[in-house]
Amino acid sequence: MSLSGTWMQSVATGWLALQLSNSPFMVGLVSAAGLFPVLVLSLFGGVVADRYNKLRLVTIAQALLLVQAMTLWWFTASKELTIGWLLGLTTLNGLISAFEIPARQSFIVELVGREDLVDAIVLNSGGFNLARIVGPSIAALTIGTLGLQWCFAFNSLSYLAVLAGLFLIRLPPWVRSPDAQSSLDGIKGGFAYIRETPVVAVLIRVIGVYAIFGLPILAMMPVIARDVLRTNAAGYGFLLTCVGIGALAGALSLAWLGRQVRRGKLFIISSYIFAAALLLFCLLPWHVLAVSATILIIIGFAMLLNGSLANGLLQSIVPDELRGRVISAYILVYVGLAPIGSFIAGAAANAFGVLWAIGGGAIIMLLYGLWAFSKHPELRAV
Repeated sequence: MSLSGTWMQSVATGWLALQLSNSPFMVGLVSAAGLFPVLVLSLFGGVVADRYNKLRLVTIAQALLLVQAMTLWWFTASKELTIGWLLGLTTLNGLISAFEIPARQSFIVELVGREDLVDAIVLNSGGFNLARIVGPSIAALTIGTLGLQWCFAFNSLSYLAVLAGLFLIRLPPWVRSPDAQSSLDGIKGGFAYIRETPVVAVLIRVIGVYAIFGLPILAMMPVIARDVLRTNAAGYGFLLTCVGIGALAGALSLAWLGRQVRRGKLFIISSYIFAAALLLFCLLPWHVLAVSATILIIIGFAMLLNGSLANGLLQSIVPDELRGRVISAYILVYVGLAPIGSFIAGAAANAFGVLWAIGGGAIIMLLYGLWAFSKHPELRAV
């Protein structure tokens, strides 16, 4: 329920940025504003997650996100919202997320144990992407009937569901692990582990490149909807729903496969499919909603496999005492580097068109994947 509200807010924010600025670059900038704090602070967030009660951290962060959504709703409903306020409130969301995401991701192992960790991460991604289907669909209906501001209002209410769920969790008393290191030394220790573990290093690097050049398609979706497919806010919500359908199918397929296939090999395959599908989307000789939506389903499928497999593989390898810091590094590259991609995609879309921006990124992804996977064949055996 809460993630559906989050996707409603995401749809409304992207469309509102386009309305307020009429600029693809500003759409990318608003998307980047929500992710840039993760780039700057997520490593420190990982240290905090390793040192403090993760359940308490997540609960506090979710309460703060509720306040942020209510503020955004008030500004929009009162007609006082400007592009500057939208940038500021979106940045605040990113600041909170820089601490919430590492704590929540590294908290999963405390709920399910290491044996079921990878499948739990996949099912968690399935819930996220089910919300990606439901949220944009409701957002499109809400925008058309009630107005943009009600997407933010419904998101505010949806946080009550996740807070209720968090208060119902019962765990053994939390015991702080002894750690005499400073925050900086803790971050250095995490980086040293990543650098000295080749499989972890290649996973992090590939995810970083794919985050910069692949994920911006989501930030550019309002521009694709309006300027390429000539559709409205409802069509924009439909396109995001298609990505969610593909991602949910990917999550369910991955959970069904279980341990029947080598997940390192599957990660490599999904990386190639992700890049190829993005390139195909941009090279279509004609752009109609039905054909584009079909390819977006494939993109969502491959995007989910790529991100979830990397997360699951990392968490199955990393020792518990370094989990928060390594996962924060994953979040740094997967979420935190996306602002760089949004900046690049927004600027390239302004200069050359949105399809050239996305297609150029897809070529870089494909070439880097070919180089990285040929240099690190050991990934196939994980």
